[in-house]
Amino acid sequence: MFNKVFICGINTSQLPTLTPEEMDKLMEEIKLGNQDAKQKFIYGNMRLVLSVLQRFLSRKQNLSDDLFQVGCVGLIKAIDNFNTELNVKFSTYAVPMIVGEIRRFLRDDSPMRVSRSMRDVAYQAMQVRNKIEAENQREAKIEEIAKELKLPYFQVACAIDAISEPMSLDEPMVFDDSDNSTLSDSISDPSSNPEKWIDNVSIKDALKVLEPREKRILIMRYYLGKTQVEVSDEIGISQAQVSRLEKNALDVVKKFLI
Repeated sequence: MFNKVFICGINTSQLPTLTPEEMDKLMEEIKLGNQDAKQKFIYGNMRLVLSVLQRFLSRKQNLSDDLFQVGCVGLIKAIDNFNTELNVKFSTYAVPMIVGEIRRFLRDDSPMRVSRSMRDVAYQAMQVRNKIEAENQREAKIEEIAKELKLPYFQVACAIDAISEPMSLDEPMVFDDSDNSTLSDSISDPSSNPEKWIDNVSIKDALKVLEPREKRILIMRYYLGKTQVEVSDEIGISQAQVSRLEKNALDVVKKFLI
């Protein structure tokens, strides 16, 4: 389910599964104040927490200890407030509690403040993305997600970008061993500022030396203001490939203009 097997010192591959009969018996003991029964019930429902967390993570992300702990807090709240007299399965009651706890954590813990409505769109988009990727065994395109949600492409793209973690300046620009360039390398060089070289009168001649795809990427990135994610979706290649081609194209243009 996740790349990380050990969460908070727990081997998730060895988590137990409780039968409905065991769940009912333990819940009866919990309502009588049996703390040992409560611990067994919590441990036996951690797989439920993991399944809920899967909605908030893409296939390429690892589950963090903090997020797992927050999910467990939601699980404990569900146990404490569950009414055994109602004819409702515990999981049916617990899932919204766990989801709510995780959403509050993500909203309050984010380094950037994003509106609740935008976050709701982002979470829905992530669920649709996971569904599309699971069914088709490929990366989902933003156009597909937007169509499924019946929302404008731009709104979905912005929502997904809004909840993405900010990139570190030490983040590698190209994900292979042959190039150690980082994000800070690309912004620390004044000559790489697109506003300066776009205004250059010889820019048209410089663009002529580029391959059609590289030229298209630069136009989309610096003339149309699209993100690398949007470019990758439109062209049909990965974001890492867009980053690599963009960097190579900028190097060619800068050398041509010098």
